[in-house]
Amino acid sequence: MKHLFALLGLLWFAAAASAQTRIDTTGGRYYKPIFANVTRTQDITYGSSIDYLGGQQALRLDVYQPTGDTVRRRPLLIFAHGGGFISGNKTDQDVTELCTRFARLGYVTASIDYRLLFLPFDTTNISIASFRGVQDMRAAIRFFRMKAATAAVTAADNYRIHPDYIYVGGSSAGAFMALQTAYLNKASEVPSTINLANLGGLEGTGGNPTYSSAVRGVINLSGALGRPTWIEAGDVPFVSMHGTNDPIVPYGAGRVGGGLPPQRIYGSAVLNTRAIAVGVQNPFYTFKRAGHVPFSGTSATAVAYMDTTFRFVRDFLRPLLRQTGTVTAAQRANTQAVLQAYPVPAATVVRLTWSSNMAFHARPVELLDAMGRVVRRFRWEQPELLIPRETLRAGTYLVRPEGLAAQRIIFE
Repeated sequence: MKHLFALLGLLWFAAAASAQTRIDTTGGRYYKPIFANVTRTQDITYGSSIDYLGGQQALRLDVYQPTGDTVRRRPLLIFAHGGGFISGNKTDQDVTELCTRFARLGYVTASIDYRLLFLPFDTTNISIASFRGVQDMRAAIRFFRMKAATAAVTAADNYRIHPDYIYVGGSSAGAFMALQTAYLNKASEVPSTINLANLGGLEGTGGNPTYSSAVRGVINLSGALGRPTWIEAGDVPFVSMHGTNDPIVPYGAGRVGGGLPPQRIYGSAVLNTRAIAVGVQNPFYTFKRAGHVPFSGTSATAVAYMDTTFRFVRDFLRPLLRQTGTVTAAQRANTQAVLQAYPVPAATVVRLTWSSNMAFHARPVELLDAMGRVVRRFRWEQPELLIPRETLRAGTYLVRPEGLAAQRIIFE
């Protein structure tokens, strides 16, 4: 009986820790390199799936953890390497550098391998390869959620992940995967050239199917999407960094790959415009006159680009850790039904009203600018909230009530 109570206590503690609404960012965590050393665990199998030749392929990743850290629930960053879906691996220099730097801040980070290669070499099959990569990234997310859920029962492979704070990112092809993981989330959006049923559906067959593959945000480094309209109001935020002279992945809109049918894709500049239009937070850093993945390498120039990349992504992520848990599709629909903002655009003041059909509950509110920076904090006490412009510049802002998805407002 004593052992039963101990087990129940462990399960309750794990559930309570997972239910916490925010990550503790005090003491410089997730902003300063407070850990001198990082422990890397290599070649962890996170799933398996069918490769392009029809064989079963084991999927592996490396985990980076701050050495000596004792925090029980930590945010996770999952990175995927580049290589055009034909080359590269989880030990590529740029992703290992990002994993190490962020682990020193207190994050748990992971660099994943995923299924590569495709034949024949044309734009249809590279789309399929890209989607296989998305399925593998989703399998990695589910793997870590499974580990978080079972950590109270067994200490084996306990990475101490908070399952509500999982972010995905990547470089080049890896950024394509990360963006699609978050925004290519409906079967109706998948291009007709991809036989979704043959590939195992949106989630794939990589393992741990009962766990969610939802993410809290995306790190897009020199990536693109097949359709900007996949980004919709209420979606999770993303950060983008891209060179204006990128000859591989277009900074704006363009075509990639050889063969037929031609494939048009939309780079970070177009995605930024789309995100602003639908009210999705998306700070965007332009590498002026830079080419493809300028942050990759060990030259002085590449290291300087990596320093900028690291700082900009760090500053995007840290405020998100102080927000409440993962925004789900149901929560987005509920927000749109509950809240109304008018007029849009507004000259001097915006009225945010709560639906008369729903019970009102007071809550704190943040106002963010287009770069994702908090410009005001206040408390919503009555069903109607007035947001005066005062000294705010013209532009798009996000009103973020605690526990609800952000609402877009515009001052002209």
